[in-house]
Amino acid sequence: MAYSYKNLFFDLDDTLWAFSVNARDTFEEMYLKYGYHHYFQSFEHYYTIYQRRNLELWEEYGNGRITKEELNRQRFLYPLESVGAGDVALAKAFSDDFFSVIPTKRKLMPHAYEVLEYLSSKYNLYILSNGFQELQCHKMRSAGIDVFFKKVILSDDIGVLKPWPEIFHFALSATQSDLRESLMIGDSWENDITGAKGVGMHQVFYHTTGKTGLPFQPTYQISDLKELMEFL
Repeated sequence: MAYSYKNLFFDLDDTLWAFSVNARDTFEEMYLKYGYHHYFQSFEHYYTIYQRRNLELWEEYGNGRITKEELNRQRFLYPLESVGAGDVALAKAFSDDFFSVIPTKRKLMPHAYEVLEYLSSKYNLYILSNGFQELQCHKMRSAGIDVFFKKVILSDDIGVLKPWPEIFHFALSATQSDLRESLMIGDSWENDITGAKGVGMHQVFYHTTGKTGLPFQPTYQISDLKELMEFL
């Protein structure tokens, strides 16, 4: 091992907990349950509209232009509005049900459990996530990985999202971790890798998209979580 780490900070969604798969499964359940086939050509039609607007809204939220409540209101209402069916009550029922179901999903990224089992005996493990307080810990419990982590640090705790440096400094302080002994592991280039590099923290880019031409060389780059066991 090239460096002597003591503290590993993991992103949660799509790094450990399979957010993209679990979210899609839940959206499809809700789509069928609430009769959205009456408004959209197909589930793909609905989900494409949702995802496009959702990305825009998360960017606005990250930049402090809208609140969490407005983010959640708009992202569920917008698809209906886009097809001329802006039923506020329907969007609210869909949203409430979605948020009650999604944290019960258990799918993890490949090899996540065995890697955490291996690392937890050697390092202090922490979650550093932009997710919501009411969901993230529930997700971890459902998937059985909560037992591996000493602390969960969320953007909700201080109202600042990755990649802003304040959330990384807060995480180091809250866990009493030395920057030089800490490593950030995540799948988001902007939030996890650029954010960590910005405060001088080493990074592991969990590269699942095959995208090339990265702006800089991360400390480590992996395409499978099992690769962590080769150098940690």
